[in-house]
Amino acid sequence: MPTVVPSPEWGIENAQELQAALAPYLDADAEVVIAVPEARRVHTASLQVLLAFVRDRAAAARATRIEPCAASLRDAAHLLGLGTALGLASPPPP
Repeated sequence: MPTVVPSPEWGIENAQELQAALAPYLDADAEVVIAVPEARRVHTASLQVLLAFVRDRAAAARATRIEPCAASLRDAAHLLGLGTALGLASPPPP
């Protein structure tokens, strides 16, 4: 099971770097784990790259899991309505 550990920087200027890190695993038959223990400056562009990767793999019946998932990434995904599509559990209520 391949594991991808992207940079902790999720700013718009890092979206291309994220895409390059994920691209080699797009067609992997095994489940791909994306480990995000820390995420700083989460921007929509990087979330779009992540969503496209997860969506394209799901369309090809390939599993992808984000684990661990930094609270900042999970919160940003849910704020934009992408949490379910990314397979992220809802954040606990405050």
